Amino acid sequence: MKIDLKNQENSTVKSIDISDSVFKAEINDGLIHELVTAYRSNGRSATKGQKNRSRVSGGGAKPWRQKGTGRARAGTTRGPLWVGGGMAFATVDRNYTKKINKKAYKRAMQSIFSALTKEKRIIAIDSIKIDSPKTKLGIELLNSLEIENALIIVSQLESNLHLSLRNVPHITVISVENVDPISLLSHETIVIDQEAFNKLEGMFS
Repeated sequence: MKIDLKNQENSTVKSIDISDSVFKAEINDGLIHELVTAYRSNGRSATKGQKNRSRVSGGGAKPWRQKGTGRARAGTTRGPLWVGGGMAFATVDRNYTKKINKKAYKRAMQSIFSALTKEKRIIAIDSIKIDSPKTKLGIELLNSLEIENALIIVSQLESNLHLSLRNVPHITVISVENVDPISLLSHETIVIDQEAFNKLEGMFS
């Protein structure tokens, strides 16, 4: 399929061919949901958990002799009845990791890109360059392209571009190798430079 290629002044330069297998594939909502769920789950930390008596350090020695002290017998200081001891019926750290195989991942990413293309949320641009790292220049670029909430995908992330846009709200700049489903779905517009299109086709076709 073809898509209009624009320059930084938002003028159409020409039309370019992009891969049908990546940008015009059948949209599978179930796979997209599976990928997004797995991606979010893998970002969770397993913080819920306590130590039972076997996981608490110390308490290996018998605190006092079995008979003759007048106290109740005890074999360890790390039982649930002791201060500093383990917890009775402790929960273990929960593992939230979910796996998704490579074919399903690639198919889900094809569905995402195809859905974005169908909704006309993708803008193809020949190249993106900023002469100096100034937020003012970054905002001028955004105004020229008429975008307010965008994910900008470039083939090679330049320092000037990154520094000029990093403080602008609702704008994210990433290299093509760091594309992820959450970023694609959470921005209104996806701006992709021409070289990044070629790399995306190699990654997901």
